[in-house]
Amino acid sequence: MLIGALEAGGTKMVCAIGKEDGTILEQVSIPTTTPEETIPKIIAYFKDKKIDALGVAAFGPVDVKPGSETYGYILDTPKLAWRHKDLLGDLRKELDVPIGLDTDVNGSCLGEVTYGCAKGLDSVIYITIGTGVGVGVWVNGKLLHGMLHPEGGHILLTRHPEDPDGGICPSHHNCLEGFASGPSIEARWGKKAIELIDKPEVWELESYYIAQALTDYIMILSPQKIILGGGVMHQEQLFPLIRGKVKELVNGYINTKELADIDNYIVPASLHDDQGIMGCIKLGLDALES
Repeated sequence: MLIGALEAGGTKMVCAIGKEDGTILEQVSIPTTTPEETIPKIIAYFKDKKIDALGVAAFGPVDVKPGSETYGYILDTPKLAWRHKDLLGDLRKELDVPIGLDTDVNGSCLGEVTYGCAKGLDSVIYITIGTGVGVGVWVNGKLLHGMLHPEGGHILLTRHPEDPDGGICPSHHNCLEGFASGPSIEARWGKKAIELIDKPEVWELESYYIAQALTDYIMILSPQKIILGGGVMHQEQLFPLIRGKVKELVNGYINTKELADIDNYIVPASLHDDQGIMGCIKLGLDALES
């Protein structure tokens, strides 16, 4: 059985072919330009691959509710050319296979739950911190949607007293994405995160914001594991700082075996940056089974 996987990002579209066990057989990357240029290239890639199903994890906001009139549409995205684009409909017209769809970060969460470090758990949060901040939530053994889908990158936080000008989100003066994304680091310090490795003040501030957010997620969603991925989290010096600050913020209010073993509770992504594609494989398998 061959499953197609499409990780549809705002910068690039990663197309892959995989197997049920999560093995990725091949993959290519297509730049995300306009739908008119990009979607035909995606279809051309999958058309002759003899796939049995396709899983799509898309940038958003995206309508992930199957009963909706706009199911599979990209909604009010900042990428204006993609606004209200029927991505799922265009794929269905040309590819005669079952197609499963969710958000890009829910796809990564699903990859970790199915094939990675969260296997067997029924409550997991996956957070990607890179160009933006996204949060995928697995709760009670399924991905969380609600009225749309979680936008956990935009929870509101307390500003650090030494960061009066930080925060670049155009919609919110003090949200996680505005404070802690890769572009916000660059705006604050004048260099990309990778160029600031030896600047402890950068990571002290970054961990301050991430730890606040994680504490909020812990209090609301009570996850059994929190996974941090994305380009910023390749800075592994962040993990001990974040864990320490989360312990301080929880302040003994919750006592669980997970928090007692915090090094195995707040963890990096485990699938070598393939968690999104592997989640797409699972979305395709679920579409085939349903």
